[in-house]
Amino acid sequence: GTYPEPRGCPDPACGSRHVRLRQAVRKPVRDTQVTEVVARRYRCVRCGQTFRVYPVGVSHDQTSARLKGVAVLFYVLGMSYGAVAIALGALGCPLSKVAVYNAVQAAGARVAGLRREAVGRGGGRVVGLGTDLTSVRCGGEWLTVGVSVDAITGLALTVDLLPNGEAATLTAWVEELAAAIGAEILVSDDADGLKIAADANGLDHQVCKTHVQRNTDAWVAAIAPALAADADGSLAAIGVAPEQAVADCQDLLRLMTERQPSPEASATLEGIHRRYLGTPKPPKDGTMSLAYRLRLFSLDRWNLWGRLTRYRNWQGPDGETLDGTNNACERAIGWWVKERSRTMRGYKREQSVLNVSRLIAAMGNALAGPGFALAEVVA
Repeated sequence: GTYPEPRGCPDPACGSRHVRLRQAVRKPVRDTQVTEVVARRYRCVRCGQTFRVYPVGVSHDQTSARLKGVAVLFYVLGMSYGAVAIALGALGCPLSKVAVYNAVQAAGARVAGLRREAVGRGGGRVVGLGTDLTSVRCGGEWLTVGVSVDAITGLALTVDLLPNGEAATLTAWVEELAAAIGAEILVSDDADGLKIAADANGLDHQVCKTHVQRNTDAWVAAIAPALAADADGSLAAIGVAPEQAVADCQDLLRLMTERQPSPEASATLEGIHRRYLGTPKPPKDGTMSLAYRLRLFSLDRWNLWGRLTRYRNWQGPDGETLDGTNNACERAIGWWVKERSRTMRGYKREQSVLNVSRLIAAMGNALAGPGFALAEVVA
């Protein structure tokens, strides 16, 4: 095998660079091809301390990096720790379930973060930052996991555990991410916390058009029959005909579908909202009237308009464009976080959530090109 050259005495108190080969000793090893290797034993000329140098891919551990890599690969492909141990035993390379677990956790721990890899491959900057939250079960509790991606290429940037999904937490998280990658625009779902985070950090913001379209469809379908009948009389109270209210809902739905950032569209949204400004607020702990619900919903969609249509005109410094969705982040959550956790009864340690998710995400990034080598992580 190939042996690394010793750089000197391993004792930092000594610091000598002069060592001498003392003897060669045999070392049993679990591997896919060999059963033993030869370790070189050196002695420091100054202090007399002895130490061993192993061939590349072997350490003081009884299992080689190659066999650990096979175990990690099997696990990432979807096998459980126990199934990996059984498969390796059938292949003549026995490895215990605990040893498989330790190999996976150690490999994941070396993927401390993905930003440097993704930024380096992209030329040093990621202008479009996609973010989303999900949750996984760990020790009987649900943990909040923040996932970020390059909104342009879809590469995973980070998988982080967050204390909660509140606006202050998201603002600090987005600030750290945006500063690390030089982001100019944030892409997210319709969560208010991420809107606050984008504004607080001076980022342009694109809200996922798919989320908005789906939510608008559901809202209009649910309220339209009641509006058509003016079920609570709230429309008559402000002098708006039921037909007008239904037409306003259809206009909202049409605008959210077309998403054309024209002055006419913005004026239409404003007009719809102002038609219901006379609706009184419901009493404390009371039920909102139909007209008041339409007033709030039209205001929300009017305020959302700029974030919803940003992708129509936005371009990055090198001509980058967006498709208006947060699909890249949704895919990263589904493929790199949820797909593995669904097959488990929950994680036992918080660090395992990060180790496994980051490892799978890093290997997923490698599908798009160079930048990750399992052998280097396991070694």
